[in-house]
Amino acid sequence: MASTAKPATTPTTGARTATAAVADALANMVLTEMSPGMSLPSEGDLAARFDVSRLTVREAVKMLAGRGLIDVGRGRRSVVVEPTGRGFSDYLTTVIRSDPKGLFDLIELRMSLETQSATLAAKRATRAGIAALETAIEGMRVAAEDGKKGIDVEGSELRFHQHDVGFHEAIALSSGNRLISYLFEAMAQPLQRSFALSRRGHDARGHTADDTIAAHVAVLEAIRAGNAKAAGAAMRSHLEDTERDIRSALNARPTDSIAWGEPAGD
Repeated sequence: MASTAKPATTPTTGARTATAAVADALANMVLTEMSPGMSLPSEGDLAARFDVSRLTVREAVKMLAGRGLIDVGRGRRSVVVEPTGRGFSDYLTTVIRSDPKGLFDLIELRMSLETQSATLAAKRATRAGIAALETAIEGMRVAAEDGKKGIDVEGSELRFHQHDVGFHEAIALSSGNRLISYLFEAMAQPLQRSFALSRRGHDARGHTADDTIAAHVAVLEAIRAGNAKAAGAAMRSHLEDTERDIRSALNARPTDSIAWGEPAGD
């Protein structure tokens, strides 16, 4: 049964603070006592439970929707949804757009997360997981070939980055670790932006899309062979090269003119 504890307030608590307190209490209820697909109690029930107005409850519910905890629909009660990394994703996107150091913070995070992800994937990847990696690499190859032929150059670059993200996402899923998959889901959109910047640095250093694909193939082959140590090492080597690419791109252009890896057409 859902908790009936009222959010802590004082005589000087403002409307915004009261709303935030109710939102925190509701979030705790959703996360600890409810499952995805369950409906929240009615506004009236929640208002009575927390001893606040329906308006306060309504605003608190909107805050939970903003956190990605519930889905608010017209003409029905709000429904609990599977947690997503949307808030973390938005934060990462903001950081890499506004601060060059944010890009390197992201690389450091990836070094830890994705090296472990590749290591676990080598131990746990299924045939379907391997197939997903192969499909992603093939998508990168096709996009790269289209770009070389001048076929929808901007679109082909965007597709290349999308398949690149898909490759790393497939590794996260193959790791069998739900928290790694969750964190990578949150990182996917910011990664696509950083990949575009990395590609410019990659080109500036005299490398090609084929080199990027080869680095991904090395990770795939280690995972396919079940060699956890080699998979982790191949991923770390790839990410270290990515860091060098980003440094090259930032050194080549003034930081205020870089749209922090905005993919073409985004």
